[in-house]
Amino acid sequence: MRVEELNTYEVLEHRRIDDLNSESYILRHKKTGARVALLSNDDDNKVFYIGFRTPPKDSTGVAHIIEHTVLCGSKEFPIKDPFVELVKGSLNTFLNAMTYPDKTVYPIASCNDADFQNLMHVYLDAVFYPNIYKTEKIFMQEGWHYEMESADDELKINGVVYNEMKGAFSSADEVVARDIRKSLFPDTTYGIESGGDPEEIYNLTYEDYLDFHRKYYHPSNSYIYLYGNMDMAEKLTYIDENYLSAFDSIKVDSEIEIQKAFDERKDIKDFYPILNEDSLEDNTYLSLNYAVGSSLDPKFYVAFDVLDYALCSAPGAPIKKALIDKGIGSEVFSDYDNGIIQPVFSIVAKNANPEQKEEFVSTIEQVLRDQVKNGIDKKALLAGINADEFKYREADFGRFPKGLLYGLQVLDSWLYDDMKPWINVEANDTFALLKDEVSTGYFEKLIEDYLLNNTHSTILTMEPKKGLTEEKEETLRTKLKEYRDSLSKEEIDKIVKDTADLKAYQEEPDRPEDLAKIPLLTRNDIRKEVDKFYNELRQAGDQKILFHNVFTNGIGYLNFVFDMSKVPDRLLPYAPMLKTFLGMMDTENYSYADLYNEINLQTGGINGSISTYTDANKVSEFKTTFEVSAKVLYPQLQKAFDLVSEIILRTKFDNKKRMTEILDETCSRARSDLAGAGHHSAALRALSYVSKPAMISDMVSGIGGYRLLEEVRESIADDESAADKIVDNMLELCRIIFRPENLLVDYTASEKEYVGLEDKVKAFAEGLHTEEIDTVGFSITCEKKNEAFQTAGQVQYVCLGGNFATKGLKYDGSLRVLKVMLGYDYLWKNIRVLGGAYGCMSGFAKNGDSYFVTYRDPHLSRSIEVFKQASDYLKNFEADERTITQFIIGAISDLDTPKTPATKGAYGLTVYMCNASLEDMQHDRDTLLATDQEKIRSLSAYVDAFLSDECLCVVGDGNKLMQNKDLFGKVEQLIYAGKSKE
Repeated sequence: MRVEELNTYEVLEHRRIDDLNSESYILRHKKTGARVALLSNDDDNKVFYIGFRTPPKDSTGVAHIIEHTVLCGSKEFPIKDPFVELVKGSLNTFLNAMTYPDKTVYPIASCNDADFQNLMHVYLDAVFYPNIYKTEKIFMQEGWHYEMESADDELKINGVVYNEMKGAFSSADEVVARDIRKSLFPDTTYGIESGGDPEEIYNLTYEDYLDFHRKYYHPSNSYIYLYGNMDMAEKLTYIDENYLSAFDSIKVDSEIEIQKAFDERKDIKDFYPILNEDSLEDNTYLSLNYAVGSSLDPKFYVAFDVLDYALCSAPGAPIKKALIDKGIGSEVFSDYDNGIIQPVFSIVAKNANPEQKEEFVSTIEQVLRDQVKNGIDKKALLAGINADEFKYREADFGRFPKGLLYGLQVLDSWLYDDMKPWINVEANDTFALLKDEVSTGYFEKLIEDYLLNNTHSTILTMEPKKGLTEEKEETLRTKLKEYRDSLSKEEIDKIVKDTADLKAYQEEPDRPEDLAKIPLLTRNDIRKEVDKFYNELRQAGDQKILFHNVFTNGIGYLNFVFDMSKVPDRLLPYAPMLKTFLGMMDTENYSYADLYNEINLQTGGINGSISTYTDANKVSEFKTTFEVSAKVLYPQLQKAFDLVSEIILRTKFDNKKRMTEILDETCSRARSDLAGAGHHSAALRALSYVSKPAMISDMVSGIGGYRLLEEVRESIADDESAADKIVDNMLELCRIIFRPENLLVDYTASEKEYVGLEDKVKAFAEGLHTEEIDTVGFSITCEKKNEAFQTAGQVQYVCLGGNFATKGLKYDGSLRVLKVMLGYDYLWKNIRVLGGAYGCMSGFAKNGDSYFVTYRDPHLSRSIEVFKQASDYLKNFEADERTITQFIIGAISDLDTPKTPATKGAYGLTVYMCNASLEDMQHDRDTLLATDQEKIRSLSAYVDAFLSDECLCVVGDGNKLMQNKDLFGKVEQLIYAGKSKE
């Protein structure tokens, strides 16, 4: 049956969208008014979501808590956590749920037809018939609850969302983003924190929470999206017969109100927490913000993104340069948020001072006036358009299905106009229009209308405040103590009983007959063969080319892979700095601003990275490479070679002012990244105590690398001659690394886009360094430190790591099953469900590097104890065939993520660099597929082995770390305090 023949839906529009190679439909469910949008095409990575418009009225986080809790059991799937059961045993390519300021979305994706149907079934049942009405304990676990294990205990608050948002509110960047929106939209839903403010979450009552679901989670308020290669009529019939038809149409008041424009700019001031040892100077955020236009204008939607690039986002852009030159902040960035009905444009100076506020505003406005008067750099505008167009045409979102990204972008307009789901994803004509507008004054008029003459604007000053975290914790402690003191003995006993009852509920296993209701694939649904790789080793003179013959739609993925084995110990830590400088400094033929624009005009981007590859046959050995990758349309291939040559051979490192600017900006970003992704920081650091590859990774993107950047930055500030040493180091690294004998050219394209490559490779290699060098390479020595790194946050990231290979154990494919099992069974239950942490992860690498880590965790020593008991859990592990099959399918799902042309090439390169063979990889897969109960039990030896190294690293609440300081060899600030403060 065709979609048009369905009598339960009304087809409002049907047309082909060539941009997306899809047949598009806009439909309305006749009985309920549910909105439906379809993109039918030949993409096997199918996507479904159901979303609801969910504007909250306060910052108790009700929308966020609903998002968590509807996935905790439903009418047809009455177990406590169907979401986790799905993750364990699904071949999904995406499975999650997201809360936005004005909507909540439940997306799934899978390439397997049966799996896709199963996931859709569970999600529809979850949103329409959740178990939240049957037991308050779901709300208590995921939202918040009072906690007392005995009548003598201190009264506390716990809950997954509560702890998640305590972590989110610990990030200064996130607090600034939140305050920007709050400042611009004081009277609408956008001024409210939909995720929940930790100081307000515990004001949410169970009844108010249920009322929110009753009001908004109805088909009449729903948005249903289907994408990919499937029988659309069949899916729509299923959705109608099993869910929509059971409801009647109702009027749901969920309209998103428009904030009335201000008569004049508003001045807002707020504070964020820092440690007592941190400096108040050069630590303020200044932000100038505007409400601009509408997300329902497709031309404006893209145009302001281009304007953002040309004015501030690109290196050397006029606003960024003017502010940096005046010393207003060490990191200047802009943000254009067009995912809401009233988009927001913000310019932020980070690490500034409060007294610079007026100069900050006047400098920006002067630059804007100059841009209107003299015209915006046309090359910058064209580069911005080309960068956006390249991303749009490539449609490569890595691990995320492109159908999912399209679907989420659809909501940027569909949520506000039922007949406009496609206006922002159908963009080819928009790019053509904007190219024509570059010379017409259109972009200059945007500046005039939406920035210079726009009174719907705020200036936000976010100042650091010492002791703010402690102040808030003390306020909460006092409030809880006063509340506890007001309770009768019976009321206290009830809290103690509720705490015990919740724990009993969490620990009680689901009934086998209920677990069996979760649809599950079988082992026969799993592909037995390992993914093939497309590797052909070719020659261009003396140079090796690793070619991956893959259809790429005319794009060439070019990667220059340089062996770093000759880099000496004294220079190795500086290699990440070289990666940071390249492409961001002047070269012989370009200023750094012109270089960046030229890259975006001629290519889809050029990026540097440092990688390590473990030898599959001897895991104690590894290769480290410096890689420069470019993606480019085939006719521009020579331009990519020219630009990469320019960057690696002709960069002028001797501009000390520019060097300092890059270091300032990089350190500023690293401070936020390290604290915000504390689990990643802690895991890299813990493994660096025993693993040389992990130590290099810590140098590149971890605490070690950040510390060196700060030390170099400080030394240059103290002594200008220190910059000369850095220049010498950079030049020496270039001479050692960028040599023909170190080069492997990795290229992903079809055979017709290979033509002419070899001549280009030979010419490129001839230009590389050939002067004599005298170096024997590096030899890293690891040292166990067991460090704790203090932040002003209120949660922890706890990691315990080590290496099993050094104890004589060989990597086993079943370790992938163990990772899934721990992440969604043992660790999930003990760290998240019982502990209240937002997340928990584990990892087992081919070289033996392994870890357990928590994310936004209210605990510290308790989590360590959970880690240490994992082996005992495994030794006594019991499970039926169904459960083990779930874990196997979950492991395969993680392993078999669909590959884009770019990731197919990257996969082939990894196989080649690791000396892996198809036979060995197939053996690992066979071992994974054969995992049984006894194998799981035997893997306790791997856990015992890596935990015996006792490599501990924790990032988190400074007070909590000091209370547990006996666990560590050193406790210090995460953010570098400088030599004078050590």
